[in-house]
Amino acid sequence: MPLITWNDNLSVGVQSIDKQHGVLVATLNELHEAMMTGQAAEMTGKLLNRLLTYTREHFSAEEAMLSSAGYPGLDSHRLEHRELTRKVEGYVTRFNKGEISLNPHLLHFLRDWLTIHIQREDRAYGSCVLAHGIH
Repeated sequence: MPLITWNDNLSVGVQSIDKQHGVLVATLNELHEAMMTGQAAEMTGKLLNRLLTYTREHFSAEEAMLSSAGYPGLDSHRLEHRELTRKVEGYVTRFNKGEISLNPHLLHFLRDWLTIHIQREDRAYGSCVLAHGIH
């Protein structure tokens, strides 16, 4: 059973962003699957690093799109992104040092942050971006 199931509640209405969010959801689901099947030790480092790298790329693309659209909430949106990036970097660093392992708390934090961020923050910009012809 996946940690997150993609559905219309996670769509922001911007196809390129929905596709990127789908990659983030899939990566979290891979982390969850690794933990549930006892493969966490072998898979977590690789998947956490992939999640961090892709998250940075996604945030950069999203912020560039919001800037092009003149989205008025860009500054606060960017701060949200920086905060999550900082937290995930901390988890990755601690994991790489052997201080933590993949656990339900970490997965639930990432799941909740992603779904709440998409449903509240990202959905707020959808109409602005679409009004500027960005898809």
